[in-house]
Amino acid sequence: MEYLKLSVENHVAFVTINRAPANALSSGMIKEISELLDEISQNEEVRVILLHGEGRLFSAGADIKEFTNIESGSAFSTFAANGQAVFERIEKFPKPVIAAIHGAALGGGLELAMSCHIRLVTERAKLGLPELQLGLIPGFAGTQRLPRYVGTAKAAEMLFTSEPITGIEAVQYGLANQAYSDEELLPKAKELAFKVAKKSPLVLKAIIELLNYSKHNSYYQGVENEAAQFAKIFDSEDAKEGINAFIEKREPLFTGK
Repeated sequence: MEYLKLSVENHVAFVTINRAPANALSSGMIKEISELLDEISQNEEVRVILLHGEGRLFSAGADIKEFTNIESGSAFSTFAANGQAVFERIEKFPKPVIAAIHGAALGGGLELAMSCHIRLVTERAKLGLPELQLGLIPGFAGTQRLPRYVGTAKAAEMLFTSEPITGIEAVQYGLANQAYSDEELLPKAKELAFKVAKKSPLVLKAIIELLNYSKHNSYYQGVENEAAQFAKIFDSEDAKEGINAFIEKREPLFTGK
């Protein structure tokens, strides 16, 4: 694979996001994640997945430059729906998925992390959904998953301001399970993954299936509407301004059109 690295040890699949410099989530990477899930689902040796980012951070989000090649809102909606489907598959995957987050998990990177069953973070990691700064909205079910973890009020604050929270704050708000020093993160993540991998694959699959019953119909309706709103916003002048401002490294000037 071009963007992902895979190794297996003691029933744990170590998956590394490897797309320098920011591990941005392109459509190609999302496709690879789906293909990797296909492969791991057939591998009885693997009982747990540990997901981590190569380099300075977990993932800085979607590949914004790729957005400039998307020509219509309907194509943007398809892009969002595809990402939503892959991330929903992670949350329902019959083998536990643990995210070990260092540096930053922003935008699509945080949406990927939120689809995992467990999130471990470094104390100084930055987690947030800054899409509104670009004149966009989250498109990979971020608007629906974030409130489930941190509550509606905190989710609104994070979205409205585009400001990330630290790893320590993420644990306090329920977005992450544990926070560690940079040096401790991977050893602690491996320790947890190996512990979980000792459980029966049958009971792990059953628990994951049961946990997903906590998502009611309104959640899925929200995800569907998010993709529709994603397309509508993409066709706006503000979205074009936000994307151009990001690429040009300047402050955007939104007009509400």
